[in-house]
Amino acid sequence: MTTARWNGTVIAESDDIVTVEGNAYFPRESVVGDVLRPSATTSHCPWKGEASYFSLEVDGKTNTDAVWTYDAPKDAAAEITGRLAFWKGVEVS
Repeated sequence: MTTARWNGTVIAESDDIVTVEGNAYFPRESVVGDVLRPSATTSHCPWKGEASYFSLEVDGKTNTDAVWTYDAPKDAAAEITGRLAFWKGVEVS
């Protein structure tokens, strides 16, 4: 089981992880509770495509743009479609 934690709270757990470039991509349904907040931030990867971001909100604290996803990645990255990855202090183990 792979777990993502931030601010002492489990935010995602799954045994269905896809690892790309050292990042664990979790199924969206593995997120525990209502911790995701939509963000206007986007970024572009030459081989994966356009990423969109979420901020985390846990116990009144916000971690801005700590989650990213590729809802419609390029064919080379199809396996991460709709999955979520974490950074900015989120511990994945």
